[in-house]
Amino acid sequence: MNMRYKLFCIIILWMSIGRLHAQTDIDGIMMEKNALCVGPMANFSSWKNYWEGTLKRDNLNLGTVSTNTYSIMGNYGITRKLNILFNVPYVKTKASAGTLHSMKGIQDLSLFAKWRFLQKKKWGGKVSLYAIGGLSAPLSNYVADFLPLSIGLRSKTASLRIMGDYEKGKFFSTASATYTFRSNIEIDRTAYYTTEMHYTNKVAMPDGMNVNVRVGYRSFRLIAEAVFNNWTTLGGFDITRNNMPFPSNRMNASSLGINIKYTLPPLPQLSIVAGGNTTVAGRNVGQASNVYGSVFYVLNLSGKSKEKTAKN
Repeated sequence: MNMRYKLFCIIILWMSIGRLHAQTDIDGIMMEKNALCVGPMANFSSWKNYWEGTLKRDNLNLGTVSTNTYSIMGNYGITRKLNILFNVPYVKTKASAGTLHSMKGIQDLSLFAKWRFLQKKKWGGKVSLYAIGGLSAPLSNYVADFLPLSIGLRSKTASLRIMGDYEKGKFFSTASATYTFRSNIEIDRTAYYTTEMHYTNKVAMPDGMNVNVRVGYRSFRLIAEAVFNNWTTLGGFDITRNNMPFPSNRMNASSLGINIKYTLPPLPQLSIVAGGNTTVAGRNVGQASNVYGSVFYVLNLSGKSKEKTAKN
């Protein structure tokens, strides 16, 4: 709760700063130089049905599995072409039935560098190309080998993303492809079975690919978009019949969703973001539905006046 009070005080302090946009690592918007966007996000996810391999089923010993995630997200503009972003989530999980106990804790720190290396007028609009690099690592000693209630997989990751954005008037489309490298993990047992017996506590984690496509309406005041997202694990194995998931399972998921961001007219530094998505196809994952909301505030750290900042 202290963070909310701090954010409120910062908002009051910086009410006179100029118009600057908030953005994320996977959209076609960049922060201005010396601008810091920060805010809390809350996400709720739940599922009852899941895919055991390709078999869709439910499990009375689990009931409905739900996850609450509370994050602090931030983004700083080093230049208008280079941004640095971070995310720190706190995660709580629980199952409505059975004997598996809930889990909670701080998950992984994520850092991204987002570089817009090309922007030009083409095909009657504006084309922008981006390269995004990311790193993540666990911030606490949580248990990975307790799926589906683990709060994470404890694998250190490195990701590379190429993204293109086309904007014509106030309508846009954005597409990106990401390759994620995942490190091996250690679990709290000395032997386990995948498709064969392993007499070790080390688990080889398969890498993954992500494809994201979004189309919609974009203005300073309002952004509304439809989003398709696909995650594919490059390796792994299926959950065996009536067994628990395992960290190195092949976990594939495709989802459809919507995102909306609205900037308040009396306070253009403050944005309200909301959205949701649902899983439409998967393998060894839950058929989850997610809803989220956040509030972001943009701070001008350049020391320039409102008028000078708005012109840059």
